[in-house]
Amino acid sequence: MKSFILISFLILLASSTCKTDRKTLKQVDESNHQITCNDSSCFGKYIGREFINGSDIAHQFSNKMAKAVGDKLKELYQSGKYSTVDLQNIFMSTKDMGTGSVTYELMIPLIRVNNKCNAHTSFDHSGGWNHSPAIKTRIERLNKVLLPGDSLNISPLKTTPEGLQEFWIQWRNNEIQVDCIHK
Repeated sequence: MKSFILISFLILLASSTCKTDRKTLKQVDESNHQITCNDSSCFGKYIGREFINGSDIAHQFSNKMAKAVGDKLKELYQSGKYSTVDLQNIFMSTKDMGTGSVTYELMIPLIRVNNKCNAHTSFDHSGGWNHSPAIKTRIERLNKVLLPGDSLNISPLKTTPEGLQEFWIQWRNNEIQVDCIHK
């Protein structure tokens, strides 16, 4: 009977810990970052813990920023303001990375192009928080969503002095820019 009570208590404790962890992850995810986009750039800042229960919370901000940039590129395209990311001039800063709490800032510049088929409407990244990015895996996955005959436009490896490494990737969306096949 005692072992049954002990096992039940451990299961209850583990399940309540998981709920708390998910709640904590969601709070960090939603409240510790801000992203602002205009027609010429997207700027974002995350301030908070680097890791929670082994999950690289701070680095997940790159995902949020990539989504915001992709959304902005699509919005600009739809309004006839054809744009692309200036991959060479992306700015990344990871002040205090390695201390447990970090200020992660990103500035993604957008530049206008004259022709809608020279625009990019999708954006992603492949990165690592203190480890090398799995760029080959990301390329394999993204190659499946390209227009026929297209290739990914990938930045040089961007690094911060503290150890964040990112490749930033853009391409023509195979649904939005379908009329640009072979152009």
